[in-house]
Amino acid sequence: MKTQKITQLAAQSFIALSAVSLLSVSVMAFLNPQSVMDLVGVKLPNTDAFSSIRGVYGGVGLTLFISLIYLMRRDLLKGLAFLGLLWGFYAVSRVVTVFTEGPLGDFGQQWLLIETLFFVIAISLILAVKKSTNPQTSIQYGTSK
Repeated sequence: MKTQKITQLAAQSFIALSAVSLLSVSVMAFLNPQSVMDLVGVKLPNTDAFSSIRGVYGGVGLTLFISLIYLMRRDLLKGLAFLGLLWGFYAVSRVVTVFTEGPLGDFGQQWLLIETLFFVIAISLILAVKKSTNPQTSIQYGTSK
């Protein structure tokens, strides 16, 4: 039972950390889209560009934040699976860039490492949550019946 609680807390903490990370970029994009693009050295040329960054990083980021908080409270396994996909595909996207456009800069390399690590953490937590859950009991993480 103690292992189950620790595993649940670790999973919730990881989902919360991921959600807050996404929220911070979302808020930055809403307030100042150029500040997001400054991270990769791109100048936004017009209002359509500002609108697109505000929508993708701001609006989509806020949607991801809300979805993750919901999943953290209602279904840990789905929340972890969602993060496994999110962080995994972020990392895959960077690897595709290496093969199509060439080596990543410091920013891209740093985030490839972080996203790969977060992918591994998400998958590890899925396995840990499943292992710690006793299938003989009716306890299910956050699922409603």
